[in-house]
Amino acid sequence: MKAGNLMTLKRIHLAIIFLLLVPQSTAAPENEYKITYTINVKEDGTALWNVEYRTLLVTKEDFSSFENYTLQLKSVYLNEFKVLMQKSVSGAAATTSRGMTAGDFAGDAIVQSAPTGTYGVVRYSFRWTNFAKADSNLNIGDAFVGGLYLSKDNTLVIQYPPGYTVEQVAPQPDLVRDGMIWYGLRSFGAGEPRIVLSKPSFPWAPLAVVVFIIATGAFIYIRKIRGKNAKETESAESISETDMMALEDRIVKLLKENGGSVYQSEIVRRFNLPKSTVSSALNELHNKNLIDKIKKGRENLIRLK
Repeated sequence: MKAGNLMTLKRIHLAIIFLLLVPQSTAAPENEYKITYTINVKEDGTALWNVEYRTLLVTKEDFSSFENYTLQLKSVYLNEFKVLMQKSVSGAAATTSRGMTAGDFAGDAIVQSAPTGTYGVVRYSFRWTNFAKADSNLNIGDAFVGGLYLSKDNTLVIQYPPGYTVEQVAPQPDLVRDGMIWYGLRSFGAGEPRIVLSKPSFPWAPLAVVVFIIATGAFIYIRKIRGKNAKETESAESISETDMMALEDRIVKLLKENGGSVYQSEIVRRFNLPKSTVSSALNELHNKNLIDKIKKGRENLIRLK
């Protein structure tokens, strides 16, 4: 590619960007570069635009011209891109009667090496608010006021939020992979491509299953605890007065054998009796002023007086 051609493309590629949103009566000339337009649409209708311009660098003049372009990108070409896109956004806002803004403009240029050669790559990006109409569905396309035109080898990619279902799309994309993809040479009618996306429904069924499992588990646990408490209460109430007195003697003996103090949980473990039965015996011993109950954290220390 001649250096003169590359210098000319400095402004042609911006014109091609503008062709994306303005109706044309004649096709653009064939070019020695490729442009990929990626539009990432969010749930609120905001779109993040990324425009990648790629050209093959072969001669020293190509590299020199691309370097000169890079040096002027921030001061000249990014501003041109900003003006063109703001004009397109204003036109779309007036046509759709939907408030729109363009902001967060950015641009960079790098040289990339690939198996097919070395390329100069320029990237522009910006944020377009209310690009799509977000209501019960997500409607994309009305912002393309005059339709679109893709030159040969150029690509349009429209990405949408995960979980959304494509209800309608016209025309059909050439490929669906990480979004819908159309390849040039191609002309779109006004308001195209048109895409209607339905919002993901709330997963009520899985949630109901989870709630049911939790509720069932809680019910079983409560029944189990109540049954255990009832069993312990029944055991405590069914013990005879003679057996209760014998248990009190056994507790006193245990305390004497262990230096005069034992934790209540240890008494339950040693005698293998329900907690309520041991608790009743300890209450009797405490009422008879034979023991003291001393709170130690979550446990009771039983001490012989």
